[in-house]
Amino acid sequence: MLKRSSKKQDINEIAAFIADEATSEAKEKNPYAVALGRLGGLKGGKARAEKLTALQRSEIAKKAALTRWYGK
Repeated sequence: MLKRSSKKQDINEIAAFIADEATSEAKEKNPYAVALGRLGGLKGGKARAEKLTALQRSEIAKKAALTRWYGK
């Protein structure tokens, strides 16, 4: 699914985008690369959490909460 753009586009840019999307073929992913990426993603967060100290985790959580409430 494509992300929506907040930028205003020229009608010609929109037409070119639609034409490209309509005529392009579906891109197939390499299943071995997908499996490897998933493997790293599954263990990545857990491994990072184990390396962090309690103070570091607290700072990250505070920063995340402030970003959620007040934006960037």
